This record gives sequence, structure tokens and C-alpha cells, in this order.
Amino acid sequence: MTTVTLPSTATTGAARHRRSDLSLVVRQIGFEQRAFWRNRSRAFFSVAFPLVFLVVFNAINGDHRIDELGGISYATWFVPGILAYGLIMATFTNLATSVTVARDNGVLKRIQGTPLPPWAFMAGRIGSTLVTATTLVAATLALGVLAYDVDIRTSTLPGLVVTLVAGSVCFTTLGLAVTTVIPDAEAAPAIVNLMILPLTFISGIWMVLDGAPAWLDTLAKVFPVRPLAHSLQHAFHPATTGAGLVWADLATLAAWTALGLVVSLRWFRWESRR
Repeated sequence: MTTVTLPSTATTGAARHRRSDLSLVVRQIGFEQRAFWRNRSRAFFSVAFPLVFLVVFNAINGDHRIDELGGISYATWFVPGILAYGLIMATFTNLATSVTVARDNGVLKRIQGTPLPPWAFMAGRIGSTLVTATTLVAATLALGVLAYDVDIRTSTLPGLVVTLVAGSVCFTTLGLAVTTVIPDAEAAPAIVNLMILPLTFISGIWMVLDGAPAWLDTLAKVFPVRPLAHSLQHAFHPATTGAGLVWADLATLAAWTALGLVVSLRWFRWESRR
């Protein structure tokens, strides 16, 4: 006689609970995405702005070849750089600003008094940020391939994908962490741009820095912008061999991710100081 073992009530209840949690997060991501795209100015600066830079800079330097990097085309060097910049805008800048505004407007505080768990709200906002980042990455790569003949190499595709994932996680985590030092919503854009823009100039996103002082190059390597940009440029370079992974850059991104996680868990505030 065959004995049939039925799943326990506790097991089926836990499975239902997990499905319910997942459904909450998915629905919150959908809500956050609708709110994001309806805010046209926010969507423009997060998604369209990097693409505008890509078009403008390639219009100016389209026929230029970079002798310092083996004579590669300008687009082959600039597309991964602007990809890094756009990824940072879509994750770090977008999340830091929007969460600070929600905190100062009392949205984060009110969420704690609703049936929606705070963790589900935050997971939805983070998930929406990653969806936006994915959209920007796809648009940038499509524009680079179709308009500027940039080659996405299959051999270095692992390095490209791993770097994009590591960079997205890193700057999303740092976006939450930086809200702990932003005093109010009015100061958010200034503080966020002050943290990012100078780093983009010393990290090889806007110009080749082969002739820069050694101390400036060393300083850039300490912060996460340079490792992200350099790893992406490495994956696109025609002379790169292997899988295109730069382990030192990935280690730097992982270290900053860990720091951002610690700061977020320790000092993140759901209420405004006011």
C-alpha cells in the first residue's frame, strides 16, 4: 500500500505567505514605475539626459580615434563611459533624491501606519530603480550599436553583465546610504551632484586621463565611479582578452556596497528631522 505524505499546514501557509509578499513587491514596483514615468522632468534627467550626452559628444568627436588606447573609435570608448554615468544617474541620484523627498513629505512616516509593510514599500522603490536602470542600459547599448557601430563582444559579455549588476547594486545601496547625510529635500540635488559630478571628471568618463597626475589616478580608484567606468570600458575594448572581468574593480564595488549597506541599516531614517 502506497503512503501519500501531504504537505503540512505550516508549509503551505509559508508558501502562500511568500507568494503574497512577492505579489506586494511586484505591485509596488508597478506603482513606482507609473509614478516615475508620469513625472516627466524626473524621467528626463534620469533616462533621457545621458542619451542626450551620448548623441552630443559623438556628434562632436564622431570621427576621432584615440591613439592612447590603441586607436579605437571615440564611440567605442565613450559609450561604456556614458553607460556608467547613466547607471549612476538612474540608481544613486534617482533613489537618493526621491527617498529624501518622500521622507521630508511624510510619505515614509505614513507608510508605517498603512497595511503595506515598510519593507515592501522600500523593496518596490528599489525594484523600480533597477527597472529604470535596466531600461537605460538597454537604450544606451541599442543607440551605441545602431547609431555608432559599437560592437558588444560576446567573449567579454560576462564582464559586461557582471559589472552592470555589481554597479547597479553598489550605487543603489549607496543611494539609500547617502540619504542619511542629506538634511532635507531641498538640499538633495545639490549634495548628490556634488558627490558624483567631480568623480565623473577624474574617473575617465568625459575624457581620456592618460596624462593625469598619478595621485589623481590613485584617488579616482578609491571611489566606485572609476571602477565601474573602467570595467565597462575594458569589456568594450577590442584588445581585451578573456571574459572581460576586472577583479580589482569588482572588489572595490563590493567594498562600497558593503559600506552602503552598513550605513543604510544603521542610520536610515523614516522620518524627517523636522
